[in-house]
Amino acid sequence: MTAANAANATHAAGAVPGEIVLTDLLRRRGRDAPDEPAVQEVGGRELTWRGVLDESLRWADAYRRIGVVAGEHVATMMPNSVDAYFAWLGVAWLRAIEVPINNMYRARMLEYVVRNSGARVVVVSARFLDRLAEVAPALDAVELVVVPDAEGSLPHLPFRLITADDFLASAKADLSIDGPAYWDVAAMIYTSGTTGASKGVLVPWSEQFTFSVGLPEDFLLPGDAYYSVYPPFHVSGKNALYNAAVYDSRLVLRDTFSPNEFWNDVRAYGCTTAGLVGPMAALLLLAPPSPSDRDHPLRGVALGPLPATLDAFKERFGLRVCTGYGMTEIGAPLTSGWELPNHRTCGRLKTGWPRYEAKVVDEHDHEVPPGTVGELVVRSMDPWVIMRGYYGMPEATAAAWRNGWFHTGDGFMIDEDGWFYFVDRMKDAIRRRGENISSFEVEACVNEHPAVQESAAVGVPSELGEDEIKVAVVVKPGEMLDPAELVEFLVPRMPRFMIPRYVEIVDALPKTDATMRTRKVELREQGLTPSTWDREAARAADGSPLRS
Repeated sequence: MTAANAANATHAAGAVPGEIVLTDLLRRRGRDAPDEPAVQEVGGRELTWRGVLDESLRWADAYRRIGVVAGEHVATMMPNSVDAYFAWLGVAWLRAIEVPINNMYRARMLEYVVRNSGARVVVVSARFLDRLAEVAPALDAVELVVVPDAEGSLPHLPFRLITADDFLASAKADLSIDGPAYWDVAAMIYTSGTTGASKGVLVPWSEQFTFSVGLPEDFLLPGDAYYSVYPPFHVSGKNALYNAAVYDSRLVLRDTFSPNEFWNDVRAYGCTTAGLVGPMAALLLLAPPSPSDRDHPLRGVALGPLPATLDAFKERFGLRVCTGYGMTEIGAPLTSGWELPNHRTCGRLKTGWPRYEAKVVDEHDHEVPPGTVGELVVRSMDPWVIMRGYYGMPEATAAAWRNGWFHTGDGFMIDEDGWFYFVDRMKDAIRRRGENISSFEVEACVNEHPAVQESAAVGVPSELGEDEIKVAVVVKPGEMLDPAELVEFLVPRMPRFMIPRYVEIVDALPKTDATMRTRKVELREQGLTPSTWDREAARAADGSPLRS
């Protein structure tokens, strides 16, 4: 019985399922299936389950030899690789806490996370070492930096640097290590900081496990392969190895997503299930149709958010799709099976363990009726499946937990059948001429234009107070789009108050590298630029009537 099935067996009683900590799962897989493949890097290393167990324990012993103790914070900055998992698991075996750093961070953001975490030890890939050097003088607490993939000499910095050879020289796999309990912290993962300073989320092991339960029963079968491009500093990246261990399957890793190589990887490594985000699916659809579109072993995809082109994606590639909703702070309370009512849903509330509760509330935390937009709030009747708090930020923790519910900051609505629908980040909602407007709904209409690849709508200050709507648009390769034509396209498709005043054609939208979500904070900061088209100015210039 897999750990996921064991979890399902305890649903009714609400008991904590066994083997929900990844180190315990590795111990079992290393004992029961030592020679079966566990992790394969595309074009790189391949390890068995015994190999993963032994190497993670060697890293633990190496950490112990340099003085890492339970509760200590160890910062890591690693590409999507098996070494990223060892850097994490070695810390975990000692009940210390890994602080994975976003690979895109540099300068102020990198300095902030390392200093805020108080890390004495940092593990960093050679490809990111120059960034660490830029902020090295400000990192007072750092004493030792491990560069596991270093080749050649290391730079002179105000702390000691060692290679993997020195770090692991005398380290041995010690099977007597107990490892962490499910209430211990699996990692401290920093938020993006879009509403202020980034916050270190203390993620318990039970919470991390929630991302692997509630999936369709045949999501991964023993011997299957799960394909992941999710980075190791994100909960989805960490859960990639969890999925392989929970479902007695194997993990195939690629450093970053490549639409040109995706299907080659799937075929070469026999991948049966993949984890993708909506923009990745959209990019796969942009490739010219091919007779080999269904010639692959992939059966299903875990996909979120769902793209408007969901049906076309499923039909063209012969796939099933499931979805869900989760956050670093709360785990994954919403999930779906393979049967989805539409492309807008995030799923339903999970049943069984963990026993989540969720509702949609107004600004005073009163529950709103089905079909009404409000904020999603979540809590659980089971312990340790929601974050232990924001590190060093008791006020922010208390604010998020007001009235006994964790406030997600996400606008949602729920239908009569219990399906949840993400509407917008509460802070991304646009207020125009007395109307509350969902940027998500504006984008859905804009994306219907045949020349539009993707778009992002934000509010910009209006001379009348409140907001005007600006939409940034990426045009499909080989297509042309006139902003005035886009507005004419939108007039019959949306209420007058939702029609954007400003349109800007851009080469690409700013994205988070973890989830490929648009960083709207950057678009809001950019505001109006010299290349922004203004509908009202164009109307005044040609004398055309106001259309909204």
